[in-house]
Amino acid sequence: MKRAPEFTHDVCIIGTGRVGLPLGLSLVDAGLDALGVDVDPAIRDAINAGRMPFAEPGYDALVNARRFVVHGDPAIAADCAAVVITVGTPLRNHIESDLRQIDAVLDGLAPHLRAGHLVCLRSTVAPRTTRYVARRLQRLTGLTVGEDLSLAFCPERIAEGRARIELRTLPQIIGADDETSGDAAEALFGRLAPETLRTDTVSAELVKLFNNIARYVEFAVANQFALVADTFGANIHEVRRLANHRYPRNGIAAPGLTAGTCLRKDFGMINEWNPHPDLMLAAWKMNEYVPAFLVQHLEQRMALEGRRVAVLGYSFKRDTDDVRDSLVPKLVRYIERCVPAEVRISDHNLPDPLPAAEGEPARRNHDFAAAVRGADAVFVAIDHSIYPTLVRKLAALAPDAWVVDLWNVGRIEQTFYRAHALGPANAR
Repeated sequence: MKRAPEFTHDVCIIGTGRVGLPLGLSLVDAGLDALGVDVDPAIRDAINAGRMPFAEPGYDALVNARRFVVHGDPAIAADCAAVVITVGTPLRNHIESDLRQIDAVLDGLAPHLRAGHLVCLRSTVAPRTTRYVARRLQRLTGLTVGEDLSLAFCPERIAEGRARIELRTLPQIIGADDETSGDAAEALFGRLAPETLRTDTVSAELVKLFNNIARYVEFAVANQFALVADTFGANIHEVRRLANHRYPRNGIAAPGLTAGTCLRKDFGMINEWNPHPDLMLAAWKMNEYVPAFLVQHLEQRMALEGRRVAVLGYSFKRDTDDVRDSLVPKLVRYIERCVPAEVRISDHNLPDPLPAAEGEPARRNHDFAAAVRGADAVFVAIDHSIYPTLVRKLAALAPDAWVVDLWNVGRIEQTFYRAHALGPANAR
């Protein structure tokens, strides 16, 4: 990307969270003059002091170099050739896209935009949102998209924990409704991605949604199979192993808690405009039911009332400190409905006390041994990479406990088993 002479910086990232910060740091690493804007002073202070505000492998040295500076005032965007918007786009309670953060960015950004600017929307959005942004920008600025301003939707498709690698290895979709905008966005993201693929904005929006929804539905099928297998007294892990063994036409995914800020909400961005029941809504219902399934089916084996229960993992997925839209708090609430004597939670990726969602009580984060010692039941809620080793210790720390291990981290290949099965004689 060759910066026009009237701009003093190449790119401004608005929203330096788990999507925007890795992008900004990677652009700096690629040789661009990039800076950030964020409304959260804690995030600004951490980054500007050379610290990552969250875990994302591969970026500690880059942020410590302090070449990527985050500002609080969007006026700095006036000096940047490109502006990339990476703020949150949650789903409201009634299957409705929440565009308040995007609207706030546009309101703050509009006075500083001028002819020649490129605006890239990177947040996951419902179909036609980029066209809404175009109309809103034109009203706020008096500039015409495709003539004065360039506008593109350039979705991120990285997985948390793999941003440094995937920003450099995944193809970048460039969604633009005019050639000028497409050229400008391709010039920017071509500095990172090994390949750029051009399309219109709606198709680009659907690409991101389809990628995530396909995974969500796949995991829902796996979770449905786990429920069916246990209902019939069968072992899902054995059935899955046999079904997948050297069979060429499909592979059944592993079951587990399926959540997170993308997979759990993206189905709604399409269903917002669809009044009919469909496969995506059924997948949502199945994945949301898994915590209840685990508690109910454990109670078919033992009563949790008055018992001591340990829950291993609290984030939304393996090896992350991100608890947004995690299903583990829901699992804990269902356990608590059984009126146990105590519930102890342990997640080595998180601080003590655990991050609390709005309306949630503050919860202790115990170390592993303190959480499981003497427990009557242990739920392996998330498949953190350290758990196959740690869970083996249950045979000594809580040998009589029932273990709920949908992820199969204990390698026992059963969803429900007694902890003494993890002893040396059964090690695999």
